[in-house]
Amino acid sequence: MRNRHPERAAAVGLALLALGFIPARADGVADFYRGKELRLVIGASVGGGYDIYARAIAKHLGGHIPGNPTIVPQDMPAGGGLAAANHIYNVASPDGTVIGAIQNTVPFEPFFNNKQAQFDATRLNWLGTPTSEVAMYLVWHASKIQTLQDARTKEMIAGGAGAASTPVFYGRIFNQILGLKARFVNGYPGQNEILLAMESGEVEAMTSPFWSSIRTARPDWIPQHLVRVLFQYGQKPHSDLPGVPFALDLLDQEADKILLRAASAPLGLGRPFAAPPGVPAERLAALRAAMMATFADPAFQADCVAQRLDCSDPKSGDEIASLIGAAYATPPDIRRRLIDIYQLGQGVEEKR
Repeated sequence: MRNRHPERAAAVGLALLALGFIPARADGVADFYRGKELRLVIGASVGGGYDIYARAIAKHLGGHIPGNPTIVPQDMPAGGGLAAANHIYNVASPDGTVIGAIQNTVPFEPFFNNKQAQFDATRLNWLGTPTSEVAMYLVWHASKIQTLQDARTKEMIAGGAGAASTPVFYGRIFNQILGLKARFVNGYPGQNEILLAMESGEVEAMTSPFWSSIRTARPDWIPQHLVRVLFQYGQKPHSDLPGVPFALDLLDQEADKILLRAASAPLGLGRPFAAPPGVPAERLAALRAAMMATFADPAFQADCVAQRLDCSDPKSGDEIASLIGAAYATPPDIRRRLIDIYQLGQGVEEKR
């Protein structure tokens, strides 16, 4: 039978060769995966940015894994994504039939001494990410908050998930270093529910949606001025957001800049994928190769364009592991300050 996807086969072959993945092992991996399902645990709610990215990748990933297993997505949003990471580390089979799409702040929960984080991020088998991220601080157009100065002088209500969630953490950061007055209402399952709450007037702000998510899930928000972007933050400003202030440029104190750089480290992970510890080496190599081949797949790239997904800055599993290791080497005084912000916050928090 003629190969219907020659470009996929070529990409996988090159990736496997680059990893020293010899044909005999490839045959063994193919025999293992043939006819099986590979479960993709998504640490976010349906319809949010992580879910959209994960399902786009799931559509193509199986075609790049020897044996072509069927990829079965499963959303597990509880605890701001912690439930998924704990599941991958402690519960999921280490045979290579379960992988996870992990929220990018979650690998740093042990950094903050979060006892609910029952995993070691440096021992997870990182597979890759299709992109890095730039986040924004958004305020709904009907809010009394018109400017950054308003946000420093008037209280606003921002939506959050759990203690580990991205919106609450970054909201606390900016309450401290920029003197904002956000109060957090927790209990939303994920980003999509917070965006809906903004539309309904239940909350005024979200502190951390990624530009990649907003242009996908709410493409009309910025062009139609339905939200105000107070500032953006990440490793560097995004070229798609000209004129939007960059948070580092708003800071005067060098200590605050160092803190924000450390706090922004998760954005460099983008939308990371991981496998449990203990996956057999040949299957792990195949999963990593398949992930990178998927990111380079013209069909996947076409889907990214069609869905307005930013897939232009992929990183390998080794690169993700290196970023995580560097973050865990943050100077102790900065780490202590970040832990204090994480644990105590800077506003009164409510539950829905």
